[in-house]
Amino acid sequence: MSLPDSSVAPTASSSQPPPPSERPGSIVLAARKLRVWYGTSLALKDVDIEIPRHQITALIGPSGCGKSTLLRCFNRMNDLVAGARMEGKIEFDGESIVGPGVDPVALRRRIGMVFQKPNPFPKSVYQNVAWGARINGYRGDMDELVERSLRRAALWDEVKNKLHRSGLELSGGQQQRLCIARTLAVEPEVILMDEPCSALDPISTARVEDLMDDLKDEYSIVIVTHNMQQARRVSDKTACLMLDESAKDGHRTGVIAEFSSTDRLFTNPVDPRTEAYITGRIG
Repeated sequence: MSLPDSSVAPTASSSQPPPPSERPGSIVLAARKLRVWYGTSLALKDVDIEIPRHQITALIGPSGCGKSTLLRCFNRMNDLVAGARMEGKIEFDGESIVGPGVDPVALRRRIGMVFQKPNPFPKSVYQNVAWGARINGYRGDMDELVERSLRRAALWDEVKNKLHRSGLELSGGQQQRLCIARTLAVEPEVILMDEPCSALDPISTARVEDLMDDLKDEYSIVIVTHNMQQARRVSDKTACLMLDESAKDGHRTGVIAEFSSTDRLFTNPVDPRTEAYITGRIG
């Protein structure tokens, strides 16, 4: 089964309402009975979660509970890890992302990723943004695309006179926004963020958080964060992952303890493990 090509322009009139599958609140990603192994070690067990469209979903929990593993399942980045395998289902727009008919490279164009540490290429600011679009055969106005992507990433005014200087010369916060602009340039539908602010100072963190809030009108965002205050500030829904207490000694297996609206999870958690984690009694 092949995923539909998101590069094909819609033919419906812009005055018509979007179909239900494209409306805010509909489900863009889903994991069903998902299990993930690294070799013989079970990393995630029986994960069921539905990620809403045009919202920010946070994944929180103690270290080693599988947050990043779950995030990387959504665009099959775990395929690149030796010995990794999974069972269960992951669906994107209702279609399975696993199977011989699905191109993982094409999938990652539609589900982009921003990593924990800013990783700009050793190229100019302009080339960093244009790179992905160029290798994907973009034939439009590249100057316009670069500017639009940098504006969306709230970086244009800071770099418009530095487009042909190395992206490595930017500050850490600017580099992270440059990586976000690079992701936006290939027009994804979903943006996965793996602790995108952990290496940033408070001012840069605030700018990235403001940017996420602006972007959710156009993109669906899933963020892994150890900062519970950040999860409360930016996300609409939050999943708390915990270690499975029934796992064999020496094994760290993650399960979802609770998944709900962020406000409810932090003010009235249902699972005692969630309450213990957000109040600092475990973690």
